[in-house]
Amino acid sequence: MSVTVRVPAKVNVQLAVGAARPDGFHDLANVFLAVGLYDEVTVTEADELRVTCSGPYADQVPLDRTNLAARAALALAERHGRTPAVHVHIAKDIPVAGGMAGGSADGAGALLACDALWGTHASREELLDICAELGSDVPFSLVGGAALGTGRGEKLTALEVGGTFHWVFATAGRGLSTPAVFREFDRLTDGVRVPEPVASQDLLDALAKGDATALAATVSNDLQPAALSLFPELAQTLAEGRAAGALTGLVSGSGPTTAFLAPDPESAERIAQALPASGTCRSARVAHSPAPGATVL
Repeated sequence: MSVTVRVPAKVNVQLAVGAARPDGFHDLANVFLAVGLYDEVTVTEADELRVTCSGPYADQVPLDRTNLAARAALALAERHGRTPAVHVHIAKDIPVAGGMAGGSADGAGALLACDALWGTHASREELLDICAELGSDVPFSLVGGAALGTGRGEKLTALEVGGTFHWVFATAGRGLSTPAVFREFDRLTDGVRVPEPVASQDLLDALAKGDATALAATVSNDLQPAALSLFPELAQTLAEGRAAGALTGLVSGSGPTTAFLAPDPESAERIAQALPASGTCRSARVAHSPAPGATVL
């Protein structure tokens, strides 16, 4: 018997970052949108825990117990007193180390799939609790849609979205480590007063109205200067996307994937063609938001 779960990527339309806390994390005001790029995670009964991966980014995915999908299976099994004897297969379509929560998506997908396979009947609260233990972005991968993440991003408040937003995501030639980007943020803000992170009311209003032009005027990412410091070439990708007709462009999360908000589907297709042709990115993908969270197929 096997269970397959489809789970979305995300884009941060606002990522406000506070100063480093004593535990090394940062308080965030993180406005997540789930977007229609998906991984599919299939779990099958097996003799032991094993992870495999296929797809365009498969060679970049760890297949040991550091993989968030493996850690999710281990966490649920431990809570319910069972052996995590499953084969976890990830059909990968979300960029790896790209700031789109691909690893977090796989963790949420594996957790929901194991719960269904084993019949553990974990409550939504228990699943979200395990997700928060796995990582700051994992809870949102489970719920999808749109949400404000506070704390280190794991405390979620659902947000209203009044329409469909059209995006283009440009993948870079190499990845960026999220911890490295946060370390660079700390270096760049050393000696500077970092304000408390607060969600932008204008941005939340734009989401609720489904107004792409208003949203474009309010998106922000406090990690973008750090990502550009470590990967300066991304500035040219951002410039090319705007020149091709994007309402705005920003680094997605910790990067290096860049996200471009388009006024309509036709413009998104044109931007997606122009970006790789410019030579400033490896590939470009069109997707819309919001998208549902982890879903058993």
